[in-house]
Amino acid sequence: MRSFRLPILTFILLGALAAFYYRAEESVRTETVQFQSKLVGKTLPYSIVLPPGYGLFTSWRKHYPVLYLLHGWSGQFNSWVGHTSLAQYASEQQLIIITPEGNNGWYTDSATVPSDKYETYILEELIPDVDSRLRTIRDRRGRAVAGCSMGGYGALKFGLKHPEVFALAASMSGALDATSRIDDESIMRTFGETNSIERKSNDVQQLAQEFPSERIKLLPYFYLDCGQDDPWLAINRRFSDVLSEHRIAHEYRQLPGSHSWPYWDRQVREVLRVAAEKMAPPE
Repeated sequence: MRSFRLPILTFILLGALAAFYYRAEESVRTETVQFQSKLVGKTLPYSIVLPPGYGLFTSWRKHYPVLYLLHGWSGQFNSWVGHTSLAQYASEQQLIIITPEGNNGWYTDSATVPSDKYETYILEELIPDVDSRLRTIRDRRGRAVAGCSMGGYGALKFGLKHPEVFALAASMSGALDATSRIDDESIMRTFGETNSIERKSNDVQQLAQEFPSERIKLLPYFYLDCGQDDPWLAINRRFSDVLSEHRIAHEYRQLPGSHSWPYWDRQVREVLRVAAEKMAPPE
């Protein structure tokens, strides 16, 4: 009898470990990468939110779409994870979420500080690093960008300037008047004086108005929403009108709420749903 106990106990232990592993991998996992940016010359960490089942043996060949979720002004790479139920909402979708560090750089290459290349960083360093670390769909079909406030501005700008990179660009309460303002130090640092090239080349309204009509079908799908008590409501409504005037496919929602985390917590769940709908499914 004694000779049979060890194999039986081993079998039970292995089964328990396998069950524990399966349950763990079926939940959402959040990780942090301390990325060293050569372009910006700083450590720019980013969070990774992995979908349920990402680590299971049965899905080791599966590649996932990726949503790049940008924080707002004064935020950090971990703001979305810390201020919203992002991990809970992520459990409902089969996509990877990346929340990068953008400081207060408006996701733009600065007019005044040569090393502040927060647009080029996203395109030439962050995306390649994510694609090298994770099982991603490594083309436009499986890539979306979204954000709130400053991040909403950045997301729409990426969609207009780099339509070959993203299938969806989504904004929540986007600060879409950034290039016309002179009341903030970070804006002056990023865009320079009122007549600078950087202001003209990063004005989302102007980019939409001047986008070649023969190439409109190449643009990503645009989603934007804004709270009815948000100070940026008028500029969001105007931007939606510009998209309509130029027959650029988009969806605009005006909803109860203000320029605040409770509003973004509610809306990011919808953005995840739209992103999953507009990107290619895992393959």
